Amino acid sequence: MNNYEALYVLKPDMEDEARAELISKFSGIITEDGGEIEGIDEWGKRRLAYPIDYINDGYYVLVNFKAKPELPAELERNFKISEFVMRYMVIRKDEQ
Repeated sequence: MNNYEALYVLKPDMEDEARAELISKFSGIITEDGGEIEGIDEWGKRRLAYPIDYINDGYYVLVNFKAKPELPAELERNFKISEFVMRYMVIRKDEQ
């Protein structure tokens, strides 16, 4: 199992319940495939560096997890098909 970090930006105008449901959906994808979530850090609503589709703010979520090498591709696929995810990035962290 490798260490990964996923950072994704959600649209800021989502309802709180819908946002929590979406975050738990992405967390569920990690845990269903045998991964372990080490921490979820919701940074909240912040100004974007540049507008995306005329939207200036985004809701940032950072997830640290351990998973098999195949899982990030599945997670990225789900980020792509979600209409509420504006940007995302999944990286493998170095072993130390």
